[in-house]
Amino acid sequence: MTDRETEPNKPAATWQDYVSLARPDHWVKHVLILPGIILASMFRPESVAEHVSDVLIGLASAAAIASANYVLNEWLDSAFDAFNGHKAHRPAVRKRLSRLVVVLEYLGLAAGGLVLAALLSPLFVVVSVAFLLSGLIYNVPPVRTKDLAFLDVLSESINSPIRLTLGWAMVSATTLPPASLLLAYWMGGGFLMALKRLAEYRAAAAAGQLESLARYRRSFGPYGEESLLLSAFLYSQLAAFFLAVFLIKYRVEYLLALPLFAALFTVYLWIALKPTSSAMAPERLFRERGADPARGGSSRSAAGPHWTRLPGARGAEQPALHRSVRRGTLGH
Repeated sequence: MTDRETEPNKPAATWQDYVSLARPDHWVKHVLILPGIILASMFRPESVAEHVSDVLIGLASAAAIASANYVLNEWLDSAFDAFNGHKAHRPAVRKRLSRLVVVLEYLGLAAGGLVLAALLSPLFVVVSVAFLLSGLIYNVPPVRTKDLAFLDVLSESINSPIRLTLGWAMVSATTLPPASLLLAYWMGGGFLMALKRLAEYRAAAAAGQLESLARYRRSFGPYGEESLLLSAFLYSQLAAFFLAVFLIKYRVEYLLALPLFAALFTVYLWIALKPTSSAMAPERLFRERGADPARGGSSRSAAGPHWTRLPGARGAEQPALHRSVRRGTLGH
């Protein structure tokens, strides 16, 4: 790893450059925390109104820990980001950084996030530590899972269920989200991360820069467009399966939302297949207007059935023969 302090041809980094290492513009990803907050309030007796201060502290803690992970990522990836046209402009690539300042920034953000987490609950602290560890496993050699094909997607997308659990723990400090929901969130995140790599691969192939792409990220060596598309399909199928398990187990009326979630996944695939797709930067997906109707529809369709019961919905869970036997009508 090049020592950024001994690169005389690069200008010295300013304080704004060190702030940008923390990527505050990526905090939009914490929208993934909101379903955890909402679901915890729906399934537990706690009310969000009773935990406003906890939610604000929790969001600040999550933002600090995410930024610590981003600082680590920017520092360790700078030599590789130089081969990526979209990331070559980052301060860690173009500027001369102080190792001491970067380390202090990482430690300060990590410590600040954990101190805030400690104000909430032991559960929130444990999940926050897991959030930090996920960044170390993903970025730091010799493990550095981001260089390993397929494992890179799974280890990056684990942040999705972690964020969900952070949101849940802001409202309910003594319980965990259902395993089926966590797995659905993980596989849904895997779907998005696979699409991110698919969009990057297609863009590099169109520009004749596949060699630079493999130098930017070693995991792209074994990847191809077909394998990335098939892996995204696999993750979407697994996400749909675990989501269906969760929906049926907790309220059968939730199944009404499943077609709209499927439509949302389809829209994200359509976005990923566009030239210069916003899927290459997942934080931009939340600003993609083409996905707004599917996002809004899936959110409303998931919330509506929670307060509505459909006549005969519970009976529909049982086989028709079983229902007939119970009513004593079989053979009449």
